[in-house]
Amino acid sequence: MPIDGLDDDTIRRVLLRTRRVALVGASDKPDRAAHEIQGFLASWGMDVTPVNPGLAGQLLQGAVAVATLDDAAPLEMVDVFRAPDHVPPVIDDAIRLGARVIWLQLGVIHEAAAARARAAGLIVVMDRCPSIEVRRLRLSRPA
Repeated sequence: MPIDGLDDDTIRRVLLRTRRVALVGASDKPDRAAHEIQGFLASWGMDVTPVNPGLAGQLLQGAVAVATLDDAAPLEMVDVFRAPDHVPPVIDDAIRLGARVIWLQLGVIHEAAAARARAAGLIVVMDRCPSIEVRRLRLSRPA
């Protein structure tokens, strides 16, 4: 069982139904996973807003980076590329802004913050990568 306890149907629904994503920890460096996944999610048909205060106002793969999650709202999913100790305030903001899904990337695990998000009604995907999940589930790009 995956650490987040989610079944394949839930992951499939998240990937196929999500349209607006805030990518926290966005990077302008092509060798970084956050950069690769921003491009992947955009090619998957999602409207991705990169979030990184150090890059705010810059164009990253065709999208203008913003400084905060507030600047990225409205959003459906928050995809987090930050160290686990930075996760709690991101989750608090996502709850306040009405996100439906928190996606914590590979290696990003914070059980207490995840429990808070679940208690607020959010789906919490943890220690997974959307690109890997799309391939594993053999999903086709939505129309």
